Amino acid sequence: MILRLLALAAVLWCAGWLVPKPTARFVQEHVRISAHHDRTTLAIAILRPRGNGPFGAVILNHGVALTERGRRLESPAPLFETAAAFAQRGYAVIMPLRRGFGATGGPFAEDPGLCESADFRRGERAASEDVLAAYRFARKLPYVDGTRIILAGQSAGGVAAVYAASQSPPGLVAVLAFAAGRGADPAHPGTPCAAERLAEVFEEMGRSLRAPALFYYTQNDGYFGPAATQAWFSKLRAGGAPAEYVLQPPFGANGHYVFTDSAGITQWLPTVERFLERHRIPFASPGSRA
Repeated sequence: MILRLLALAAVLWCAGWLVPKPTARFVQEHVRISAHHDRTTLAIAILRPRGNGPFGAVILNHGVALTERGRRLESPAPLFETAAAFAQRGYAVIMPLRRGFGATGGPFAEDPGLCESADFRRGERAASEDVLAAYRFARKLPYVDGTRIILAGQSAGGVAAVYAASQSPPGLVAVLAFAAGRGADPAHPGTPCAAERLAEVFEEMGRSLRAPALFYYTQNDGYFGPAATQAWFSKLRAGGAPAEYVLQPPFGANGHYVFTDSAGITQWLPTVERFLERHRIPFASPGSRA
């Protein structure tokens, strides 16, 4: 049943739809952009408020399925309700599909290799190239305020967002990383593969990350348990990054998906609101915007 739903999502993406269908409050667009010196193109979905703006922008990055088939079926659909929460607060949400995923297609560029020799730096460099291509595209959009950009992502997309942020792209004001990690190992719930190798990348990112960053995890993350995520965060902070760590109580059967589950929005959204308010980043509630 799950595979049939994923296949339907892929068909609807190719037909120009984003599942579920957006309300009339938002504008939805699908584009392809040139990347990597015109060697490839990336498929991008956009969800934004109606009007001319200027709006802040959120570059929202997906995770990585554990199978090649799952990566082929990747679409922006699982991020739609999350994107709508940002659009309601005055942000244009840019959702790129990186190389090897969904409608973008091509080879999987961010594979770190085998667990015992995982090269996470190589993977993050490749992922961040795609993220930053979408970032540059977003800043040129006529309805986007290029001085108010947020990099965000879930799971591997969270790490990709942080790695891209560590390169200090112009206009970046904050980073939101949800269940950020790599090396998920279903055979060992909560204990990722080669966690120490990824910790080295977190330390490296921490030395150059200057935008305020929020790392949000749950106690029952089925892939990245508290022991691993706290160790990663400690390495990041040791590098001097202005980052905060939040560990919320268990959510559902696997808290890894709190960010993309519609029921999870009430859990993480107040934390994001307070975080952005502390850093004086506009993030108006729908009521105040009205």
